Amino acid sequence: MTEMNEPADLRYTKDHEWARTSGSEVTVGITAFAVEQLGDVTLVTFDVKVGDSIVEGKAFGTVESVKTLSDLFAPVSGTVLRLNEALTNHPELVNEDCYGKGWMLVLAPSDAGRVGALMDATAYGHHIKST
Repeated sequence: MTEMNEPADLRYTKDHEWARTSGSEVTVGITAFAVEQLGDVTLVTFDVKVGDSIVEGKAFGTVESVKTLSDLFAPVSGTVLRLNEALTNHPELVNEDCYGKGWMLVLAPSDAGRVGALMDATAYGHHIKST
């Protein structure tokens, strides 16, 4: 069994997204487990633009890989502040650095407390093992 080293400072969803809080902003991306399942990412598409509201649990875009097409789900509700436009021409950043340069979007959460309600790294590790 491989040990996933999910960063302890992040929160996680059952859909394998991560959320990093910095001040009043939340950066969202997909986890190393998701990247491993996807394989080589070939396309990242956003169905939202800056200023749009997104709803917790609803899709905000897709990630396409050599294996499959997967929806990206909002870990919390909020307003989109920034999209990672670099992924348009360089989707491989998701494979290379999913917790850094491969982030998806930054949002202003409508309820900052919801981020804390997501799984911590330990709970997410258990979730991965049970899937």
